[in-house]
Amino acid sequence: MSEPLQQFGGNWTDQKLQRLREYLIAYHNALKNSPFKLTYIDAFAGTGYNTPKALPDYQSPLFDDLAAKDTRQFLDGSARIALQTPRPFDEYIFVEQDAERCAELSKLKTKFPALASRIKPINDEANSYLTSLCNSFNWHREGRRAVVFLDPFGMQVSWTTIQAIAQTQAIDLWLLFPLGIGVNRMLPKSGQFPPGWRKRLDSMFGEPDWYSAFYETHSSPSLFGDAEEIAVKRADSSAISSYFVKRLKTIFPHVAENPLPLFNSLNCPLYLLCFAAGNQKGGKIAKRIAEHILKP
Repeated sequence: MSEPLQQFGGNWTDQKLQRLREYLIAYHNALKNSPFKLTYIDAFAGTGYNTPKALPDYQSPLFDDLAAKDTRQFLDGSARIALQTPRPFDEYIFVEQDAERCAELSKLKTKFPALASRIKPINDEANSYLTSLCNSFNWHREGRRAVVFLDPFGMQVSWTTIQAIAQTQAIDLWLLFPLGIGVNRMLPKSGQFPPGWRKRLDSMFGEPDWYSAFYETHSSPSLFGDAEEIAVKRADSSAISSYFVKRLKTIFPHVAENPLPLFNSLNCPLYLLCFAAGNQKGGKIAKRIAEHILKP
């Protein structure tokens, strides 16, 4: 049986980056005659190279068997992809919380001297920085447009950050939703959650209603004759994917209908590559382009 990556015609890491590259080129072509100031924002930017990221200690017990080398290598490289596109952005913002990795990002100014003045490595926590940036000025009225790429290892992105991006009405979002590496693994079949897990899922989805969407409850007689509520997981990866897309549609006017599931070499679904556009007018074209790029 062939590995899922073969459906993309090659290494799945390269294919993820290729999709981002294709969109950035198409984005520039669509806006080449516009007066907008264009920004590329890469949160969780790593070193800028396609090298492994360390698995956060607090996630190790949950994601050990998915933390294979090919899984971790999937996460970096997008910063350099953006810098290599034929038409440059007016600025590049690379956010990385780890100080050593952020220092590596600063070296991109030397690697790309013509763009040095436009490259802004930011040593900060991604959610905090992005929320502040989105709220710092009126993107839509000030003629600003941006592409944001969020590629966390697991559950780091909060819904409030996604909301802040949508509210600018000026940002196109590419997001690696942690389908298998995070959410599905945090949904026990019994509905009995370890401490803190439901809160993390609330933060990811921006509401607690995911529970009723993913679980069925029914009454069952207990040993003492009274009835007790039993919860059973009913959601599979497809149902989780559909639910998250519906959530995106509550805050973005345009959301790609065909997010792309991405698998590792063990046939485990890791992420869902999602796209959403915040601008009511221009987002129609952006969505059409993204849906074409997301086709397997």
